[in-house]
Amino acid sequence: MLIVARRVGAHVFLGKLTKDPGMGITFVRKAKETKEVRDMKEEGASTAAGLPLSESTYAKWQREEGMPVHTGFWADPMSVKVAPWERKQCLGAYINLADQESLDAYVVEIPPGQQTRPERYMYEEMIYVLKGKGATTVWFDGVEKRTFEWQEGSLFSPPLNCWRQHFNGQGSEAVRFVAVTSGPHVVNLFHSKEFIYNNSFVFHDRYRPEQDYFSGRGEQKAFSIPSGAGARYGGRILRIWKTNIIPDVRQFDQLTDHNKAMYAPGAARSVDYVLADNTIGGHIVDQQSGFYKKAHRHGPGAHLMIVRGSGYSLLWEPGKERIRVDWQPGILLSPPDMWYHNHMSTGKVPARQLALRWGGEYKGVHRGIDRDYGELIEYEDEDPDIRKEFAEECRKNGVEMRMPPVVYRR
Repeated sequence: MLIVARRVGAHVFLGKLTKDPGMGITFVRKAKETKEVRDMKEEGASTAAGLPLSESTYAKWQREEGMPVHTGFWADPMSVKVAPWERKQCLGAYINLADQESLDAYVVEIPPGQQTRPERYMYEEMIYVLKGKGATTVWFDGVEKRTFEWQEGSLFSPPLNCWRQHFNGQGSEAVRFVAVTSGPHVVNLFHSKEFIYNNSFVFHDRYRPEQDYFSGRGEQKAFSIPSGAGARYGGRILRIWKTNIIPDVRQFDQLTDHNKAMYAPGAARSVDYVLADNTIGGHIVDQQSGFYKKAHRHGPGAHLMIVRGSGYSLLWEPGKERIRVDWQPGILLSPPDMWYHNHMSTGKVPARQLALRWGGEYKGVHRGIDRDYGELIEYEDEDPDIRKEFAEECRKNGVEMRMPPVVYRR
């Protein structure tokens, strides 16, 4: 077993390597003072509570909880190591992908017949159920409680700062889910546990305790994206599915859009979604076998859950080598801030992907995806080796390579 180190500013994290370097790495974090920090101390620079200046409030709080932290570019939430989580009164772990503190993820496992501790907090989260059946109760103080059920494949979001408690509805098996949250953003902004975890403010516009709030009903809204200077794809229509729960992402059938900007003709159908009136949301896409998405880049925070199918993604920092991440159902991956990436569907069945990211109808809280879908590399401008590798992978899998012919411009 190797010991590896990675540098984050003036801070080094040490951890035990359990998977391939740079990919699904599990770090049990502990701080090591580096030469940069020692130099700053000698020069009289102050450090909060004796910690390196590069440690964020989010990293400090996470370290204090003592939970396993899984890092790298990808993770398998079904198999990551979990440990007792005092705050939530269950088993769990953090997943911090791509060295970013914009959105994070965590895994919860609830033993048979048990439940989590009631909690409320001032950051948003979206929960995807990996295994099992159960129920969640939500409420505000002085407001009637509502309970709704969920199953493997469900996607839902407890409204912002609602009390929420999760129950395992099975007496013989554990349930496990993964959540993507805006926690890092909020924790680093306010750095106050009292404000974040013990705040009585009620967001009446976010949650109205009607009987059908978590019924699974939804509506599709269309928004026009105005043309802007330099925006190649301005003037398009963005369709968003607004709901509070998707009972089963695997069977969801409201995919209507063909995104001509991002895919070749016939390659994919998709729909954006937003839950509980959040500023985080995402999209669901069915990517046909034998096609791949245009390379693009955007700001940090986007997480991609593979729901169905198989293939791989390429990630690269401009001017550097590409990193390949092979995937199958259950893999969660995240590209680093402003790294190019694309997704290749090379399996026998279409790849269904669930993106969890900043998004929805509220703009201005994130950067890098509204303009030109981030930044695109057109097929004509990509490295020809990308298509060569893809064609070879399709051939090995017995899948027809269906990408249209291309004439490269360089």
